[in-house]
Amino acid sequence: MSLNTHKELKLYYSISEVAQIFDVTETLLRFWEKEFPQISPKKTGRNVRQYTKEDIEQIRLVYNLVKVRGLKIAAARDVLKKNKEGMVQTVEVVERLRALKAELQSIRRELGE
Repeated sequence: MSLNTHKELKLYYSISEVAQIFDVTETLLRFWEKEFPQISPKKTGRNVRQYTKEDIEQIRLVYNLVKVRGLKIAAARDVLKKNKEGMVQTVEVVERLRALKAELQSIRRELGE
């Protein structure tokens, strides 16, 4: 769920790119946008959503709460309201641990275990 390095240079991401990053539907992203005021992509004159890295980080938090932890929308909204900083740090730690686990598994495979 990390952004590709060549895409890190982009200023805006389309809804389809963001949906692909999280392996969710565009419909779900629009729903989350209504439910979580923190997710507010810029819209062009033709109502085309443009997501910034900050928007994507907000989606990452929501994704973690709803899809990974299995919280209901209202509970996820409360967690974000009450403990945003702690939640951001927790998500960052979990993602670093997942990356480390993947790296260790890769090394293990290379060693033939």
